[in-house]
Amino acid sequence: MPLDAIQDDLAALGLTTDTVKSLLDILTNNSVSSLESVLPPNSKAISELKLLLSLCEHYGISDWIQVDASVIRGLAYYTGTVFEAFDRQGVLRAIAGGGRYDKLLETFGGDPTPAAGFGFGDAVIVELLKERNLLPSFGNAGIDTVVFAMNSDLQGAAIEIATLLRKEGQSVDIVLEKKKPKWVFKHADRLQATNVAFVAPDEYANGEVSMKNLETGEQSPIKIDSLSEWAKNL
Repeated sequence: MPLDAIQDDLAALGLTTDTVKSLLDILTNNSVSSLESVLPPNSKAISELKLLLSLCEHYGISDWIQVDASVIRGLAYYTGTVFEAFDRQGVLRAIAGGGRYDKLLETFGGDPTPAAGFGFGDAVIVELLKERNLLPSFGNAGIDTVVFAMNSDLQGAAIEIATLLRKEGQSVDIVLEKKKPKWVFKHADRLQATNVAFVAPDEYANGEVSMKNLETGEQSPIKIDSLSEWAKNL
């Protein structure tokens, strides 16, 4: 819809001209600072948005992320950030859309479970992958390494390590929640993973991760600078 039509709709709700102008400025000025200027100090929304953007930097995907205050998902169960995904050229309709919904499972009788998710059109994503010659064969499905952050301060480091291994062609699962190593081993076993990479404070301070081979039971420190070579030699 053109901005003029939106402006008329807002005015019809009884909003003043100044209020409508302020809203339109925020919706079209895609920055955290524009949102921060109109929300209360110590806003939880701003805090969570900044954290999300920080984690995106660790993942190395910041170039693919754009803050857009005009994205409004119509479903009532979202409790945090919402998002939509488009192809870089903007040729297709939205490929995916979703967000954070921490109370959804509880609403339907499940245990309180923090969650985020999205839905996407299979036809859109298949056409896009075919066009880019990226449609996988799924012939070698499986998990090579589970990366585990031993505490919340190491989440960013764990993300960077997982990203590094994925660049070398590994299938990687990452555990950022507060879990015990015993749980992580069981999780890795369920995934039939070959290795678990522990990102622990002492080892990380020495520029290392503790890598355990689940097939041999051998566990040893590996220099983070050598992880690419380690992955290539598997």
